[in-house]
Amino acid sequence: MKTILLVDDEPLMLDLLSLYLAPAGYDCVKMTSAVEAITYLESNHADLILLDVMMPEMDGWEACREIKKHWAIPIIMLTALGEKPDIVKGLKIGADDYVSKPFDEEELLARIEAVLRRTQSDLEKIKFLGLELDLNSFVLQYHQTGISLTPKEFAMMELFLKNRNKVFSREHLITSIWGYEVSTEDRTIDSHVRNLRDKLRKAGFPADEYLVTVWGVGYKWVDKK
Repeated sequence: MKTILLVDDEPLMLDLLSLYLAPAGYDCVKMTSAVEAITYLESNHADLILLDVMMPEMDGWEACREIKKHWAIPIIMLTALGEKPDIVKGLKIGADDYVSKPFDEEELLARIEAVLRRTQSDLEKIKFLGLELDLNSFVLQYHQTGISLTPKEFAMMELFLKNRNKVFSREHLITSIWGYEVSTEDRTIDSHVRNLRDKLRKAGFPADEYLVTVWGVGYKWVDKK
């Protein structure tokens, strides 16, 4: 069951949202302030947040910024404003969608389902500074330009991007990608890393800055954030 965090300073609105969503199979958690919601997220999980814009103490825009700093949780803004600049502002600061009050029950449910589908799809992609590794289609792109990889290069790329700043010895890379029972020499790893760097460079990505050699140990993918 998906958990939706409802954040609105009007208890009646929270009750109405829960009335719409609970029969559709969602577990609804009600919060009457953004501060309360952020405190909740520090020790609890939510699959999606319905976040009202106009709230005292901390408004929805500020709350959206704060939540997106720490959690990759999709947010749908609830607004009675309906003005295009306000909608654009919400989307620019990280909101995934918006619904204007008063809203239609079917539209609200459809938007929630669409955002959850999109989020699930994004979980199957690893993104890094213009690179996008699609784990379903086994495609690597840099700014939407395809980079052709062998299966071993793709597996190596996935391992690096999922474990940024972690140093992998050549032995670890061999067992992780080729398996324990395969006899492979260290220079095979060096050759694959060299080829991977070359392909990334040709696509325009500064591979030497991120896929680095740790002398005497192995390799790591550097995340400079």
